[in-house]
Amino acid sequence: MGRAKAQTGPLARRPDNSAFKQQRLPAWSPMLTANTVLPFFYFIALICLLLGVWLLLTVQSIKEIKLDYTEAGTCNKCFEKRKNVSNAAQSCTCTVVFPIEKAFKGDVFFYYGLRNFHQNLRRYMDSRDDGQMVGRTQNLKNPSSYCKPFSRDKNGLPLAPCGAVANSIFNDSFTLTYRGPRAPAVQVPLLRKGITWYTDKNVKYRNPKIGNLTLAEVFKDTARPPYWQKPVYELDPLDPTNNGFINDDLIVWMREAAFPNFKKLYGVLRRAKKPFTKGLPAGNYTIEISYNFPVQYFRGRKEVVLTTLTWFGGQNHFLPIAYLVTSSLVLVIAVSLTVVWWKFGKDGKNMEE
Repeated sequence: MGRAKAQTGPLARRPDNSAFKQQRLPAWSPMLTANTVLPFFYFIALICLLLGVWLLLTVQSIKEIKLDYTEAGTCNKCFEKRKNVSNAAQSCTCTVVFPIEKAFKGDVFFYYGLRNFHQNLRRYMDSRDDGQMVGRTQNLKNPSSYCKPFSRDKNGLPLAPCGAVANSIFNDSFTLTYRGPRAPAVQVPLLRKGITWYTDKNVKYRNPKIGNLTLAEVFKDTARPPYWQKPVYELDPLDPTNNGFINDDLIVWMREAAFPNFKKLYGVLRRAKKPFTKGLPAGNYTIEISYNFPVQYFRGRKEVVLTTLTWFGGQNHFLPIAYLVTSSLVLVIAVSLTVVWWKFGKDGKNMEE
């Protein structure tokens, strides 16, 4: 090698006479013929067809009910009331009645949904302080500049939590009631905790700790966001461990959606007592809604979604349809190639005519 580098002239940069550098390594050069290509196309079409049918049957086994309650039932009065900002502090309750014709077997998930709400706006997504949400006391009293104009109130007190994301939290609440054919009305029990990701609940969001002070004392010199009705340490009066930055509803909302139409988990059916041990039975249901979240300003809609899940997830027809369309296209290509091969022959002699 040293002598090769010392050479001068036109042969000085010649590669070594090795199998690798001279491209003499053993290689497999397949001959693409109709006998090998056409079976491959048909095989791919068959595999995509089977996967598409399988996924389609799986998706169709999911039961789902979507209920737009923006102006449904008695909610039209609350809808009109929320048009006036001065009525924001006033409570408004409405009810919506709907039937379930076939029972929802298994675990049932309760979602709330919004339409035309762009959580994916970059300025909106940046308007938060992750250092504050992770429990750092320094960020609690000195919010990040990214939170402006929702960093401090008119008196100069820091907002906790700060930013536009937390300020716009979805604050409607729901009470679901079941009315059986021969039974009195029963409230549907929902699990309102454990609806967040483990990493969010235990790593990304934590409450600040200062000695042995209570949560209310820790947040003493802070203010609630302007659109909130109560401070962060009183979000769940029934469960003291579900207050502050580790509140499940707050954590679910703080994970921004990628699209303007989205749904977020509100609760899961608690199947401990009858008649809900096997799921949601068929019958009439009533949703009592504490109507707080205004949607008129962005021309949005609100909905609730009751659905079951499978290993595939929720009801989404995109992937099965994509497999079926791919199977159809590959099958058309395979048939076209077969017709061409059959017409002109394997050796291509008919092409001379």
